[in-house]
Amino acid sequence: MINESELLAALPGRHVLIVGDVMLDEYIWGDVRRISPEAPVPIVEIRNRTYVPGGAANTAANVGSLGGQVLLGGVIGCDDQAGRLREALMAIKIDSEHLLVDDPRPTTTKTRIVAHNQQVVRVDSEQRVPLSKDLEVQLLRWVERNLPEADICVLSDYGKGVVTASLSQTFIELARASGKPVIVDPKGTDYKKYRGATVLTPNREEAKQALNHGSSTDLDLMEIGYRLMDMVECHALLITQGPQGMSLFVNGKQPLHIASAARSVFDVSGAGDTVVSTLAMALAAGASIEQAAFLSNRAAGVVVGKIGTATVSIEELMVN
Repeated sequence: MINESELLAALPGRHVLIVGDVMLDEYIWGDVRRISPEAPVPIVEIRNRTYVPGGAANTAANVGSLGGQVLLGGVIGCDDQAGRLREALMAIKIDSEHLLVDDPRPTTTKTRIVAHNQQVVRVDSEQRVPLSKDLEVQLLRWVERNLPEADICVLSDYGKGVVTASLSQTFIELARASGKPVIVDPKGTDYKKYRGATVLTPNREEAKQALNHGSSTDLDLMEIGYRLMDMVECHALLITQGPQGMSLFVNGKQPLHIASAARSVFDVSGAGDTVVSTLAMALAAGASIEQAAFLSNRAAGVVVGKIGTATVSIEELMVN
């Protein structure tokens, strides 16, 4: 088994192919000094705006911050937000030329207004219409061309329409035929579309919903894990549970619970992307699934201690 120092040293240069719902995360930073006379709401005086990659693009950003080489496929609109997303990716040296343009679809954008380091409100601009067959074919052709260069693949599903059932299944089939592991960050209730993936990384509520149970139903975690493993026929299932840490289910092994590594929590935005990207990088570098899960847990503990959608570096993992 590779030791941790060897694992961290082996991360740079790994190639990760990512397909999914790319987004732009916009932050409006300001101060609140008074309440509006028009309604009982705070008035935010804007100081500045910042833009960072979100969704599948944040997964790509985290791969890049760990020294990985990113192959990013997704769909954007023909709007100002698309330009800002491309600029944000360019700033961290991630190529955006393979992002397809869907004219009628707005670039998915999450705008967060933050005052005194506290999020006041979030405004989403999105369209959840399934990807057209033409764009789906184009995206899958790009995947097929670039699979030989990849060490591992990630499917990042935020339910915005890019990861259709047919795209998901074809993506997994192409990757498996090429001998590439597939990590899926799932969304929604139709987990059958991820059948055959190597690892799934839902949070507990998502996992419960996939079994057609409301979030108010207190299902036993072991039941959730085993039933999902049977449904998806995956090698491993990593269920994240926020402050309660993570639980790893692996075929033929006893479930493993990993306590949260977070020392302080300021913002959970994008923490799931950090888990997926770190898991992918670690597996590509030769880690066991258990080692990769522990490293992902530590990475998540670092990013939730930051404000806004954030990434983690190898140097931070060395000291945390």
